[in-house]
Amino acid sequence: MGFKPKKIHYYERAFTHRSTNKKDEIGNPFNYERLEYVGDAILGAVVAHYLYVSILDANEGYLTKMRSKIVSRSHLNEIGKGLHLISLLDSKLENSKFGDNIHGNLFEALVGAVFLDRGYSMSEKFIFDSVIDPHVDINQLEGKVISYKSLMVEWCQKEKKRIKYTRCHDEGVDEVKHFSVTLEIDGKIIAKARATSRKKAEEKVSQRGYFALQDKIQF
Repeated sequence: MGFKPKKIHYYERAFTHRSTNKKDEIGNPFNYERLEYVGDAILGAVVAHYLYVSILDANEGYLTKMRSKIVSRSHLNEIGKGLHLISLLDSKLENSKFGDNIHGNLFEALVGAVFLDRGYSMSEKFIFDSVIDPHVDINQLEGKVISYKSLMVEWCQKEKKRIKYTRCHDEGVDEVKHFSVTLEIDGKIIAKARATSRKKAEEKVSQRGYFALQDKIQF
C-alpha cells in the first residue's frame, strides 16, 4: 500500500464479513460494511476534487457524470479484483458464493480504513496510486457507458419514445435461475436477453438495443 498502518484493527474490520458474527470488546457486531460507507464518501470527495482541478471548463453535469464513471461499481470491482482483496476476506462462506460486487465493496472498505487510520491526505494518495493514476483517462472515460439502461431511457425521453422492459417466461434448463427480458420501443421489440438477475438482464438487453440503434442514438 506504500505506507505502514498505525491502527491495524481498522484493516482487520475492512476484511471481515458479517457471516463471521464477530463482536468488538463491548459487544457490538462489526464487519466491513460501515467502513465501506466511509470509503465510498472519501472516494467521491477525492475524485470530485481531482476532476474539479483537472477539467477547468467543465460544468457540474459533466463533472458528475465523469465522477460516476470513475467510481462506478463495475470499475471498483475491477480494481478490487486486480488487488486480489478477496484473498484477505475473513468469512464463513466460500469465495465462490460472492458476486462481483464483493471486490468493489472490499476496496471501498479499505479506503475507509486508510482514512480512519491515517487521515484524508494519506487516503487521497492511496486513491491516486490505486485508482486515478493507473486507471483514469479522461478521453477514454468520456466515451464509456456505465449504464446502457440509463442511456436508453434518457434517449427515449429526449426523443419522446415509449420504452418498455417486459420480463418473459424463461424456458431455459440451467440449474441457476435466469430471467428473460424484452426491450420494446414504441411497441416494437428491439432486443431480448437473459441473465441470472432481472437487473443484469435489463442491462444486457439495453446494451443490445443500444447497438441495434446506435446509428440513430445521438446526444
